[in-house]
Amino acid sequence: MDPGAVREIVEWAITSRRSVRGFTAEPVARETVVRILEVAARAPSGTNVQPWKAHVVLGPALTRLKAALLAEHEAGVHEAREYAYYPTTWRSPYLERRRKVGWDLYALTGVKRGDREAAMRQVGRNYIFFGAPVGLVFTIDRDLERGSWLDFGMFLENVMICARGHQLDTCPQAAIANYPAVLRRELAIGDDQMIVCGMALGHAGPDEPANRLVTEREPVEGFCTFHDA
Repeated sequence: MDPGAVREIVEWAITSRRSVRGFTAEPVARETVVRILEVAARAPSGTNVQPWKAHVVLGPALTRLKAALLAEHEAGVHEAREYAYYPTTWRSPYLERRRKVGWDLYALTGVKRGDREAAMRQVGRNYIFFGAPVGLVFTIDRDLERGSWLDFGMFLENVMICARGHQLDTCPQAAIANYPAVLRRELAIGDDQMIVCGMALGHAGPDEPANRLVTEREPVEGFCTFHDA
């Protein structure tokens, strides 16, 4: 292939990836999901450990899982996530970035400042996988170390980028890990596994206001230092 064309395809797949928060009901073929995971598994991992495990949830199983997760959320049940995803103490510039994306999303979805009920409803959409026809739940062996978690992140990125090649969209969801007991019960996940995150997979809903969200990125000079002298 022409190198320029290859570059454009790869860059398109990366830059067109976004966190979609509203999907159509159009199904995704099982074979497509298998192919995405097969390609994603080419991700690098230290000494080829390949620490990722995935649960693909479809059809009636997905309906049951969504109902169970949403019921816990709406009842105000707060399980303890099994690992700390966010900082325990927020500081600049991370706090400002977090606030901005939150308020930008709420502005698009009509959630007004101080309206906790509306905010909880929007958060609750995580637990129905934003209406996606495919729910993914990822786990890792509990005794693996940080390096394997880094490897897992590369695998997850591959899933999302490969999905773009199939004209599909995704939303990685740390919130799914908020209810490990529900996931263990519904998906028969053993205690030796730690819940990493979930992911919605499907076709983006063209009329979903949240899908108009465009997040900002720090310019290269803001996070990169060149050493060349």
